[in-house]
Amino acid sequence: MTYVIALPCVDLKDRACVDECPVDCIYEGERMLYIHPDECVDCGACEPVCPVEAIYYEDDLPGEWAEYYKANVEFFDEIGSPGGAAKVGVYNFDHPIIAALPPQET
Repeated sequence: MTYVIALPCVDLKDRACVDECPVDCIYEGERMLYIHPDECVDCGACEPVCPVEAIYYEDDLPGEWAEYYKANVEFFDEIGSPGGAAKVGVYNFDHPIIAALPPQET
């Protein structure tokens, strides 16, 4: 199991979760942050610090945002498991589900 970042993060990327994550498993795409499912230790430290309530435990993800689980997992298909977000910086792409969204009001 893992945590998932959903729609409220798109075009916002507050990054409070990144600062709180003890294992550096929250990676930054062009429009959204993504939690690496294999690197996440399910500590939950990220969830309460998110100011827009975009982070959910996988089993608690609202139905209307179910596709965000897929987006968080598949984002890493191309890049694998870098072993820490800080050393790779921002990726200049997003999962196709995110890339296809209209700009979100921030």
